[in-house]
Amino acid sequence: MPFTKIQPEKLSNAVVRQIELLILRGVLHPGERLPSERELSDQLGVSRPSIREAIAELQNKGLLSSRAGAGIYVADVLGSAFSDALIQLFASHDEAVFDYISFRRDLEGLAAERATLSASDTDLKVIGAIFAKMEQTHSKRNPADEAKLDAQFHLSIIEASHNVVMLHMMRSMFELLRKGVFYNRQIMFKQRTTRMTLLNQHRAINEALQSRDAKAARQAVEAHLDFVENALSNQKKADQNEEIAKQRYEHEQRK
Repeated sequence: MPFTKIQPEKLSNAVVRQIELLILRGVLHPGERLPSERELSDQLGVSRPSIREAIAELQNKGLLSSRAGAGIYVADVLGSAFSDALIQLFASHDEAVFDYISFRRDLEGLAAERATLSASDTDLKVIGAIFAKMEQTHSKRNPADEAKLDAQFHLSIIEASHNVVMLHMMRSMFELLRKGVFYNRQIMFKQRTTRMTLLNQHRAINEALQSRDAKAARQAVEAHLDFVENALSNQKKADQNEEIAKQRYEHEQRK
């Protein structure tokens, strides 16, 4: 008969598997500090030697890293998505910016559609809570806070789609956005009317998700990113026109 004896699983292996799943599912984020060895032992109900063995294995796999005197952290696994040379190439060519927006439009539209079907009620509460923070922050006119919540809102939709490959791919893409590789939201969206339009677009996305309307959710995401693309294009054209105007003015002053 095709049976083999069942071997008891080492406790450290169970700890490894649990932490791996938390990283895979996006519950633990890159750069996030793990609880202390004692806390992990209490929370997981295993001995501290088992915790140490599990952490050592996860460090060997490149999923955890230690910082002298600071503890154990989830490794920055997102940074490997693109080489430094390719990131610099992205940053120096406008073509990459618009390809990036097109990429986001396709994947985030799909994620929103999936989220209306796959999201739990708690997922939708998270999305709604982030949008409520966006509304509160809007009146304070803090571009950095607005940009941070904008990214959190979109990532919460991707998380709610429950596709781990898409989740880690898009987290990597948003990390590049946060660093200003593709465009700087604070520079691009300067006018009050543009800020209000953006808020209303996010409201439409949130409402479609909360009502679990797949078609409306995808259309709202696509309309939002179409607007971003047009706004960015218009801003770049305006900057170019201003540069030309300055050259003409300087030339006129020298006559």
